This record gives sequence, C-alpha cells and structure tokens, in this order.
Amino acid sequence: MTKLVRLLLFALPLLLSLTSLLPLPCNAFSADRPTDRRLLVLVDDLAIRSSHSRFFSSLQARGYDLDFRHADDPGLALRRYGQYLYDGLILFSPSVQRFGGSLDLEAVLDFVDAGHDLILAADSSTSDLIREIATECGVDFDEDPAAMVIDHTSYAVSETEGDHTLIASDDFIESDVILGDNKIVAPVLFRGIGHSLNAANSLVLKVLPASPAAYSANPLTKLSSPPSLTGSAISLVSIVQARNNARILITGSLDMFSNRFLKSGVQKAGRSIKHEKSGNEQFVTEISKWVFHERGHLKAVNVHHHKVGETNEPSIYRINDDLEYSIEIYEWSGSSWEPYVADDVQVQFYMMSPYVLKTLSTDHKGMYSTSFKVPDVYGVFQFKVEHQKLGYTGLSLSKQIPVRPFRHNEYERFITTAFPYYGASFSTMVAFFIFSIVYLYNK
Repeated sequence: MTKLVRLLLFALPLLLSLTSLLPLPCNAFSADRPTDRRLLVLVDDLAIRSSHSRFFSSLQARGYDLDFRHADDPGLALRRYGQYLYDGLILFSPSVQRFGGSLDLEAVLDFVDAGHDLILAADSSTSDLIREIATECGVDFDEDPAAMVIDHTSYAVSETEGDHTLIASDDFIESDVILGDNKIVAPVLFRGIGHSLNAANSLVLKVLPASPAAYSANPLTKLSSPPSLTGSAISLVSIVQARNNARILITGSLDMFSNRFLKSGVQKAGRSIKHEKSGNEQFVTEISKWVFHERGHLKAVNVHHHKVGETNEPSIYRINDDLEYSIEIYEWSGSSWEPYVADDVQVQFYMMSPYVLKTLSTDHKGMYSTSFKVPDVYGVFQFKVEHQKLGYTGLSLSKQIPVRPFRHNEYERFITTAFPYYGASFSTMVAFFIFSIVYLYNK
C-alpha cells in the first residue's frame, strides 16, 4: 500500500505537466473569453523564434499563448474531435512546400472560414503553397519567384548604394482603428516581394502600398520587358476582414517582423531626417492588435422595441403606431468592453425594401435609440441594423415583427377622407327624391 501511494505521488506531477502541454479546444473571438487566446506559429527554422523574438514577446506580453512548431511537423493539427485547438495562426514559413500532419491548404481556409485569424508573411523563397493561400485570400504575389520590390525614390539610405530593395515606406492607411491613435512617425522598413489585390475581392485593403516609382523585378538582372507589377498597384502589406469577421494580414516581407528591422534606424531617400528607430515595431504591434481583435471588435446587445409610452415588447404592431427602438453597442478595447461612439448607425424598418430608414442617436454610453411611426402598410416587417465601417467588425442584426391593419371597430366613426363618398351618397338620394316628385306630379 505504501509503495502504491509513493507511485501515485510520483506520477501525479508528471501527469499534470503532460496535461498542461496538450492543446485545449479553442473558439474564435469570444465575448465571454476575450483573453483566452492561443496562437499556432509555424516556422521554417526554429531560429526565427529568436530572430523575431521582439514581435513574439509583444504578443506574449499581451496575454497570448504561442505554440511554436516546425511547418512540416508530422503532428500538426488545427482541430481535434471537431474542436479547433487554436484561436489564430501565424505563418512565418514562406518556403514550406507541404505542411506536416493533417494541415494543408483546405485546412487553413476552413480555419479562417470558422472565424479564426491569420498572419501570413512571405519572402523571395515563397513556395507555391503559400502563394495559393494568399490567392485564396484575395492577394496575388508576383509570379516571378526571383522578383523583389525595387524603389529608386523611396529606399532606405545606407552606407552602401545597394540595389534599392530595402524600402522605407510611410504611406499608411488612414485609420486609427487599424493602426492605433498614435501616428507612426518613422518609415517602415520592407524587403521582400510585392503583391497585387484581386479586383473581384472587395474585402481586401492595402495598409501599406508601394510608391508610384516602385516596381517588381529581379534585382540581379537587367529588365528585358516591362515589369508586371508597378507603382501603387503594388501592395507591401494588406489586410482582409472576411464576412464572418475573421481577419487576415498578408505581407511579402518576413524581415519586417525581425529584431534587426525593429531596432534599426532609418532615413528615407530624399529626406534629411534620420530616425533612430524605424516604425516597424509600432507598425507590427498595432496592426497585430487589430488582426487579433484587440481593436475594432463590436458587439450589440439589448435590442428593444416597444410602443411609445409602453415598456413591454409587443408581438404585433398596428399601422401608424408610434414606436421606439433601442440597441446597445460596445467595442472591445483589449481589456474591457467600452461604449462604441458613432453617428452613422442606422436602423431600417424593412419589408422587401426599407420603408423607414433612421439614424440612431447615441448617449455616448453605448445606447443608440430612435422613434418613428409605423408606415401605413401591413405585412411582415423586420428591424434591420447593418453597420459596416472600415476597420470594425460588421454588425448585421434583424428582428421580425408583423404589422396589421385597423380592425373594423378601430376606425373612427366618420373618416375625414371619406367625406366625398358621404356627400355623393346623400346627394344621390336627394336627387332621386327630387326626380321622383317631378316625374309623378309633372303634367
């Protein structure tokens, strides 16, 4: 008995430690567990864990649990027993030809379709697999595998002339929700491959475009034909927010996240100002906050509607009723839910088309409300809130409510609009009486 107890005491800590290493089932961003975030980081070489440690440390400091795995690890899996094991995926493995385990192109796309987030970084060694993932997300990398972005006007000044493939770009998207309230002053260093956006995909946006003088070509050879990608058509960093609110970041520069670029000083060609530190660290930190829903994530709660002067929600409205509609909207700030303040949230009273369209007023504490009269049309209507705004998750809410006409005993005794018909009826009777008298007594 004593030996059994000793064996259990010895095995219990080992069992607990092994259990803690097992990935637990994860859902997409949850309002109930907003800080429970587990990320899978796939790399070509585990040395990236140290060469890009500042970026990874910023994620861990914000409460993320990172699971570093080799991209061809035979034990790779995103889901088990129908449950996803991770909340987000970081692909820092541009040269991988085939993922290990059960992970493949379809599995990555299913992961995003389930509402999870993705960061994809490529470079000049990008494989066809990574290119296919990017294409499915609405981004096309340059078909020439040896091509890199070259810019003879917006390059980073260095001691050696170089081939102008080290780009210093500061043409950021104008959006505080995506890049934060603090302006990024220093240019961002970029060395890698460019991509273009699929014109048929309206969900992909350029966060950092190339300058009009940039082009994509092999820096080691002379141009024999015009490059396929030129000017502002080249995107250095792009984002996608899917219709299910999954977020994706795609860039052609893995070096952009490296410690060397994050700590490096930068001076853009044609400018006299030399910054002691590039804008890379602020840029990748702020945009990763957006990708992982630390900013711009909205939720709507407490949707109510009722007749004016009442508090209970009716099961049916009557035409021409006066009603009030209210909704509460909050934004996740990274640590708590804060009131969302905007002046462009609208509600539709909808049946086949909107009969009423009203802009909701706000008390700046998260409450949005309005009042209006039910149209003089009966049928099955919907209260619809469709709020789509750059950088924010979309809100799409609908609530069905029938509208009935007046009952026969609800009309007024004499309807003003019916007075002409009343007059016509009485005038007909009077005319018939006069006609009868004249006809009977006239000789």
